[in-house]
Amino acid sequence: MKTAPKRICIYPKDVQCITGKSYRQSARLLQKIKEELNKSQSNLVSVEEFCHFTGLKQQIVEEFL
Repeated sequence: MKTAPKRICIYPKDVQCITGKSYRQSARLLQKIKEELNKSQSNLVSVEEFCHFTGLKQQIVEEFL
């Protein structure tokens, strides 16, 4: 049986579900992560980067995706 591939990037809607924050607050959090990592607006934030920044365990975050 094939398993679905795991996502490697995270979006505001995902952050919203994980943290319980509003969509706008979630988008701001991702923007803050991009600024800290010197990424441009068009770059995506990986699950690994999100976990490192927030201190959440990657395994727990991946369960929400």
